[in-house]
Amino acid sequence: MFEPVTQFNDHRCRSGVNGLEDILAGGLQTNCFSLIQGDPGSGKTTLALQFLLEGLRKGETVFYITLSETRAELLQVAHSHGWAIDDVPVLDLSAIENLLKPEAQTTVFHPSEVELAKITKLVLDETTRIRPARIVFDSLSEFRLMAETPLRYRRQLLSLKQEFAGQGATVLLLDDKMDKTGIGVDPHVLSLTHGVIEMEQLAPEYGTSRRRLQVTKMRGVKFREGLHDYTIVTGGLRIFPRLVAA
Repeated sequence: MFEPVTQFNDHRCRSGVNGLEDILAGGLQTNCFSLIQGDPGSGKTTLALQFLLEGLRKGETVFYITLSETRAELLQVAHSHGWAIDDVPVLDLSAIENLLKPEAQTTVFHPSEVELAKITKLVLDETTRIRPARIVFDSLSEFRLMAETPLRYRRQLLSLKQEFAGQGATVLLLDDKMDKTGIGVDPHVLSLTHGVIEMEQLAPEYGTSRRRLQVTKMRGVKFREGLHDYTIVTGGLRIFPRLVAA
């Protein structure tokens, strides 16, 4: 005998991902930060786009902030799934040096401080203008590198969290499981987020790759624990929730 599927909660923020609602008993928490952490190629961007497209389907305003992928790369991912993302506003910060004014590049402040301040201002200005209900921030590994110090990184991340919360936005933060500095799990992010979903891609010696997903944290929400297999097909992620004995 297995436990029945939990009744969905209409007050949650649905992800639009087949199977994830069942694991989360209805969806993500609204007006909260959730971290999507995974290996390169595990499908983080695909999940994020599904999350935003679900918002558009419900008539919500959405916003994609990217420091790692260009708009052209996002369009390529969307095209591979047959999605049209013309209605998804994208703030492309992948080439920050092109956004800095010449006088800002000759300031007495450290370049990383200038870049971080510029990034934060652009993000806050655009979110204030758009007033999105759903936001994707891609990715924290690039933001962490710009901050250079843990204190500066945490302060800027906390500032963004407060601003987004004040606007009532539900935010997905994307991060690599192992970033460019060799850091794995980031304690600064874990303490600021309400939920953490880990995605991994396994490469066995024989056969095709295997992908698994696990919810490791979700404050105030009952979720289905353990590892859940998923595939990436045309149309997005398809998750197969693990059966749990009643």
